[in-house]
Amino acid sequence: MMGQSRRRYVAKGAPRGWRIWNNKTKTWWGELYERQPDELVAELNGAKRPELIVKLTRKFQKDKR
Repeated sequence: MMGQSRRRYVAKGAPRGWRIWNNKTKTWWGELYERQPDELVAELNGAKRPELIVKLTRKFQKDKR
């Protein structure tokens, strides 16, 4: 992996959905997501625009019913 920066946030499969792992702090970020949150992970590793992060979080979040 020489020359490549390591991604801070990665999506990992979890029971009944997906979670986002923060490689820097070694903790989970956010809640359980129903679908693989590729767009959200890309935004967290990229521009980090808060309004888009909120929108994507709501899009991928697992129903809490």
